[in-house]
Amino acid sequence: MTNLKLDEEIVTDSDVDSSYVALLKRLSKQSVTKHFDAYGDVDWDGPQMEISPDDDRWVLRSEKLDPLAESDWYKGQEPLIQSRIGLHLIATKMKIGLQFESILKRGLLEFAATLPNGSPEFRYAYHEVIEEAQHSLMFQEFVNRSGLDVPGLSGMENLGSRNVIQLGRFFPSLFFMFVLGGEDPIDYVQRKALRSGGEIHPILERIMRIHVTEEARHLSFARHYLKKHVPNLDPARRQALAIGTPAILGSMAQLMLQAPRHIVKTYNIPASVVKETYSNNAEHQKESLRALSKVRSLSEELGLINPVSKAIWKRYHIYQKVEAAGGIEPPYEALQAPA
Repeated sequence: MTNLKLDEEIVTDSDVDSSYVALLKRLSKQSVTKHFDAYGDVDWDGPQMEISPDDDRWVLRSEKLDPLAESDWYKGQEPLIQSRIGLHLIATKMKIGLQFESILKRGLLEFAATLPNGSPEFRYAYHEVIEEAQHSLMFQEFVNRSGLDVPGLSGMENLGSRNVIQLGRFFPSLFFMFVLGGEDPIDYVQRKALRSGGEIHPILERIMRIHVTEEARHLSFARHYLKKHVPNLDPARRQALAIGTPAILGSMAQLMLQAPRHIVKTYNIPASVVKETYSNNAEHQKESLRALSKVRSLSEELGLINPVSKAIWKRYHIYQKVEAAGGIEPPYEALQAPA
C-alpha cells in the first residue's frame, strides 16, 4: 500500500508564465510516480475498516467541522441517531463529491479536445481525469458500504451541470473557477479534520488522505492555468469571468458546507435548527469564508473583483476577508499517513 504525504506547493507565484510548461511536466511526472488506486491502496475488507451506522466514531464533534454538532437538537438525540446522522452526512458528501468529479472529468475531456498536438496541458488533463475516476470509485464504494441510499444532487442541479461541462470547451477559465469552487472548500474541510487530532474512522481517514494528496496537484494546475490565461482574455470575457466567479463560489459553498435537504427531511430536523446552525451561525459563516479564501485571493490577484462583480460577492456573503483559524497556514503542508 502506497505511503501518503501531501504535496507541498509546486511552484511560487513569481514568473508563472515562464515556468508554466515546467510545472505541467512536473505535475504529470508526479501523477506517474505518486498515484493511488481505489482498491489497491484502500484495505476495504481490513478488520478495522467496517462501516457500521452505530459506530460512535461517526458522531459529529466540533473537530469534524459540521456546526450541527453544536446544536441542542443534535445533542438531545439518542447516540445511535447521532452516529447515523454523522455517517449519513459523510455518505451524502461522498455522493455529491463523485457527482461533482463526474462533471469535472467530462469538462476536462471537453477542454482537452480543444488542445493542439504536443500540448503539455493535454497530458496533464488526462492524468487528472484518471485520478478523479479513482476518487469516484472510492467515494461510491464508501456509499455502498454505508448501507445508505443517498441521492446526491437534485435533478435541477444535475441538469445545470451540463452547461458547466461545456465550459471546458468554450470558456475554460470559468470552468477552472468552477473546479476551484468545488474542490477548495472540501480540501479545506478535509485538511482541517486531519489536523484536528480527533478520532476519525480509519476508512474515512484513508480516503481523505488519498484525496487531498492528489487534489494538491489538481488545485495547483487550476490556479496556474488561470494565472497564465486570464490576463490574455478580452474585456468581455474578463467581465463574464468576474461576474460568474462569485455566483459559482457562493452556490458551491452552500452545496458543500450545509446539510442537504434530504438529511433535514429524513431526520425531521426543525427549520429553526437549520437556520440557527447554518444561516444565522456567525462562526459557520466565517468557516465558509476561510474555505473560499484562496479562490478569493486569486480573484483579487487576477483583477476579477470590480465594482460590478463586488456586488455579487457581497450578495452571496463571501466578500469579507477572514483570517485563517489559528493563523495563516501553508497551503500544502506535509501530513504523514500510515502505509
